[in-house]
Amino acid sequence: MKLSGEALAGDLGSGLDTATLQYIAREIADVHSAGVQVAIVVGGGNFVRGEIFSASGGIDRTVADQMGMLGTLMNALALQSAIEKAGVASRVQSAIAVSQVAESFIRRRAIRHLEKERVVVFAAGTGNPYFTTDTAAVLRALEIEAECLIKATKVDGVYDKDPRKHTDAVRYDELTFSMAIEQRLMVADQTAFTMCREHNMPLIVLDFNQPGALRRAVLGEAVGTLVGGA
Repeated sequence: MKLSGEALAGDLGSGLDTATLQYIAREIADVHSAGVQVAIVVGGGNFVRGEIFSASGGIDRTVADQMGMLGTLMNALALQSAIEKAGVASRVQSAIAVSQVAESFIRRRAIRHLEKERVVVFAAGTGNPYFTTDTAAVLRALEIEAECLIKATKVDGVYDKDPRKHTDAVRYDELTFSMAIEQRLMVADQTAFTMCREHNMPLIVLDFNQPGALRRAVLGEAVGTLVGGA
């Protein structure tokens, strides 16, 4: 699952909202209780968005992206703690070395954690600047051989235009990767979409603010928008 940093901020807009964190942890624990292995790539936009921060703050883009990676690490640690308080064992793996607070990302170890029924939270994106957490989520999903990637957002699927700005926006129940790329539907970046298409990784986009939506999706119900092959 790709979980944005903004989602962890709740109504605060930035930082961490405790009530929202607890809600997210309960939703993840509910999915875990259904016997589903769960791994999460978490963003850091509630603290720093590298591209925006570098453009407005006069900070080098590489440095700004590295600051964003540290933001994802804070979110991952908070999420790990909340998940464990919800009764599920969890581990954080980071793409950058921070051995005192999290494991380094090791593919086989991540898979082993999942086999031991632990939720794995991936932090620091890919470990490289200029790559979004959308791309990191696809990369990690492929590496751990996930069956599906779920993007948890504040919108209940993919629309032909921004539903917050256009009342006539039309939601797709299903969509091919090629259509998403050709129409430039900016739910995930083009690199992430292309990787999904090339490796046949199904993507579900759903509204995480709807209680139970995540569980219903992983159990096969039609929730949000399914983006897949032709």
